[in-house]
Amino acid sequence: MNLRDLNKVAVAMTANGKGILAADESTGTIKKRFDAIGTENTEDNRRDYRELMFRTTEAMKNHISGVILYDETIWQKAKDGTPLVDIIKAAGSIPGIKVDEGTKPLPECPGELITVGLDKLADRLTKYYDAGARFAKWRAVIDIGKGIPSHNAIHANAHALARYAALCQAANIVPIVEPEVLMDGDHDMATCERVTKWILTETFQELFIAKVALEGIVLKPNMIVPGKKSGKPASVDAVAEATVRVLKNCVPGAVPGIAFLSGGQSDEEATAHLDAMNKIGNLPWALTFSYGRALQAAPQKAWSGKAENVAAAQRAFMHRAKMNSLAALGQWKADMEKKAA
Repeated sequence: MNLRDLNKVAVAMTANGKGILAADESTGTIKKRFDAIGTENTEDNRRDYRELMFRTTEAMKNHISGVILYDETIWQKAKDGTPLVDIIKAAGSIPGIKVDEGTKPLPECPGELITVGLDKLADRLTKYYDAGARFAKWRAVIDIGKGIPSHNAIHANAHALARYAALCQAANIVPIVEPEVLMDGDHDMATCERVTKWILTETFQELFIAKVALEGIVLKPNMIVPGKKSGKPASVDAVAEATVRVLKNCVPGAVPGIAFLSGGQSDEEATAHLDAMNKIGNLPWALTFSYGRALQAAPQKAWSGKAENVAAAQRAFMHRAKMNSLAALGQWKADMEKKAA
């Protein structure tokens, strides 16, 4: 492990006004996105769609620090034969790779999941590093429901995150540590806050035990929001204040940066919440974005699988990247969205 190099990459991933494009949807997940826009889920269409984002030069150079890729994508070449990884590098962005292999039911814990993929991960990381990846992502999923989460689910997922992170650093790859508390349930905001504090506390304890260098990681947490079925919406300021409060309680200042997931929020909600947190200020770590759907929903709709729509899709991607870049600086305003409409 070269901690100086890891820290340099982690700092670059969360640099001022820049965030991470999560383009690591599995083949099954992107099929759902393509079905919604009437586009066939073929390898060529997946490549063409992702290529149009990577070639949105101004967005990539000015607003996107890194790109999380799916296994298929890291090996793909553009139509002109250029490896997609090289297009990302040429734009001044850092290639990364999703390395978890999804989730499976956690034994004796009904309704709870454990993320899998640790077997042979060390070998895969070596191949990904050689392919150009300098960071990786592993997502743990924590659901809130009747009687859950259990301590077993919290501990098992935190332990797996720590093992993954240690393997990444041994391979000179920065781990994105992603413990996601889902917002799908009917729980209130206070419950989300309690469970998020629980999983973050457990995760950092496991990272310490695994001797993971915090200076060489990026944290990707959920924001503190009420469950979508709760019927109790929260204000932008309430979400920002609760999220910052939890992070200050749980995340050591040695962590260079925190890149939030959007977790099912709308485009503008995710942007507004990030902006409000950065407006609070006086934080020990950089706060930025690592969005998938909140960056891509608009360009996907504009593209709709048609070559003649590439320019329109790139404009949509550029807009969302710029809005989130401003939010990462605490400089976003809602009327900027209306002006662009």
